[in-house]
Amino acid sequence: MTDGLVLPPGAGHRIQGAGMTLKVGAERSMNWSMFEADVPPGFDVGAHVHGEAEELFYILQGELDLLAFEPRTRTIGDWRTWESDTGAKVVRGGPGSVMFVPPGCPHAFWNPGPAPVRMLFLVAPPGHERYLEELAELLARPEPPDQAAVASVRARHDIRQLTPMVPGRLHDQ
Repeated sequence: MTDGLVLPPGAGHRIQGAGMTLKVGAERSMNWSMFEADVPPGFDVGAHVHGEAEELFYILQGELDLLAFEPRTRTIGDWRTWESDTGAKVVRGGPGSVMFVPPGCPHAFWNPGPAPVRMLFLVAPPGHERYLEELAELLARPEPPDQAAVASVRARHDIRQLTPMVPGRLHDQ
């Protein structure tokens, strides 16, 4: 029999530079990884698509602009203006809002507010923490991240970048 895990508030593995704390990952779960995330003001993850992973975002505090649909046209610029063939548009979500993203679905989030947003983030299959560790190295540098380097890290982890990532204010300051 395998024991479970109980973590007190604030516990977990902090991924410096990414604003994420790994709560449960591939070392414990065969099915998913879970993170607590701090999204700084102005941070735009950039629209992207996962080939195999599915994700769930649950906003605890603050507001995010959320995209989780295939747009009529995938423009390279601002994903916040995208609209689907069925009329779906980007939505602003606050505490208690959930965004589910199946594999192959374009998605993004952006913090338009003046304060960090806190959310829980669940991704299956497990192991997303390896991608976030690599990405954190790029985001921790003082200069803006090289978009080609971001796309390269994402491609290694079955993620296709559709629009640029905009880091906003630095994490962990």
